[in-house]
Amino acid sequence: MIQNMKALVLAGGKGTRLRPLTYTMAKQLIPVANQPIIHYVMDQIADVGIREVGVIISPETGQQIRESLAHNPWGMDLTFILQAEPRGLAHAVQTAQDFLKDAPFLMYLGDNLVGQDLKGFVEQFRSSRAAGLILLKEVEDP
Repeated sequence: MIQNMKALVLAGGKGTRLRPLTYTMAKQLIPVANQPIIHYVMDQIADVGIREVGVIISPETGQQIRESLAHNPWGMDLTFILQAEPRGLAHAVQTAQDFLKDAPFLMYLGDNLVGQDLKGFVEQFRSSRAAGLILLKEVEDP
């Protein structure tokens, strides 16, 4: 694990593309195998040893996200950061600047299932001294 590395989980937005599923819940809370997607995200972050996690939330679904993560079996130090309107990934990072400061960070989209361990990617980032590393997955029909 990179010393002082933080994580930024994006759990904002309005979820309009997944309606009607997201009329009543945040997209990050849609259950997969009886567990909200965002809990898988937190499992993976915990597995790489990151304990300081900023969670970007929206006015519309922020309370639901807070309630879902309140139990916090990961023992993380969670900081909830309100993004007033969804203006993209870079804006989310800018919104979280007071939390992130100058620390290296792992940004994880809270509605994504990566499906593999992140330790190798975090180690690759650490050893390469790169300014950034992007994990992408090719799909047949995006």
